[in-house]
Amino acid sequence: MRDILETVNGWLREDRPVALATVAKTWGSAPRREGSKLGIAAPGQADSAPAMIGSVSGGCVEGAVVEEALAGLKDGRARLLKFGVADDMAWEVGLTCGGSIEVFVEPLDATYWQLLAGLATEDRYGVALVVVAGAYIGEKMLLDAGGKTLYQSGDLPESLAAQLRAAAAETCKSGIVELDDTRVMVDQQVERPHLILVGGVHVAIPLTAMAQQVGFRVSIIDPRSAFASSERFPDVANILHSYPDKALPRLGLDGSSYLAVLTHDPKIDDKALLTALPAGIPYVGVLSSGRTHRQRVARLREAGLSETHIAQIHTPIGITIGASSPEEIAVCILAEVIAVRNGARDAIR
Repeated sequence: MRDILETVNGWLREDRPVALATVAKTWGSAPRREGSKLGIAAPGQADSAPAMIGSVSGGCVEGAVVEEALAGLKDGRARLLKFGVADDMAWEVGLTCGGSIEVFVEPLDATYWQLLAGLATEDRYGVALVVVAGAYIGEKMLLDAGGKTLYQSGDLPESLAAQLRAAAAETCKSGIVELDDTRVMVDQQVERPHLILVGGVHVAIPLTAMAQQVGFRVSIIDPRSAFASSERFPDVANILHSYPDKALPRLGLDGSSYLAVLTHDPKIDDKALLTALPAGIPYVGVLSSGRTHRQRVARLREAGLSETHIAQIHTPIGITIGASSPEEIAVCILAEVIAVRNGARDAIR
């Protein structure tokens, strides 16, 4: 969603007809997950070809999806496309990776899009429910985190709307829900994961840029203002010039928080660990050697931190790739964070 937001908004400002393709369901080794999006704009006055942004398959079926999207812009109809490795069409368009996908393609409803875009821009949770097969194909509703209706199609019957609300309350991930003779795409709009860096050190600069590229919100904590400056980190969400025991509660620690402790300064690092580890966040990594960590563990024990909490520390931080430059170290740190976030723990170490 966020990777296509700015471009699609630009097309709408230019009054170009726009279609939206969304991965509704996947099986096997399909390369893109449910909810992934591709925006397609009809050719503009200066163009002889359509424009596109995003991806629904990593390149395998985009050509076929664009053709269907342009057809939908002409006839005004939504359609559900299915591509599988056993299908002739899948071989023709290149989906030979062993998976199959369903992609829902629809002319973009600008009012609905602006509300959906608002959730992404403000980094708020919401859930879109779109009928992708059945008598009311293309009808939809959008709910916020509290279940309040932000948008509802005019032709969506209230009896079906009630079923959609119930499905939203019962479903915890994106995908297809079957409701009698109606199939509904549940499209979760989740908050961005939050990478918190303790220490505005050299490695934090490429790590910030890489993390933002893959969708993380980034905050920097460092009481040393010369290290954590807006000149060094111009695009981060927050820069806090205080010690971590004061700064972390201000940022908030929850299931979307990932912490990388980078300063090598016990006065700063220890405060971060003593605050973050009891909060039970998914990831706490520390940049250090084995000897330094053994000394750190002794201090943490003396401060009253439990063995269970100490065992949660990832150190040396990052996956082992023989990294030496700041950019390489940033790659190995971010790879470990992503592995933890995606549950790919076998990839770590």
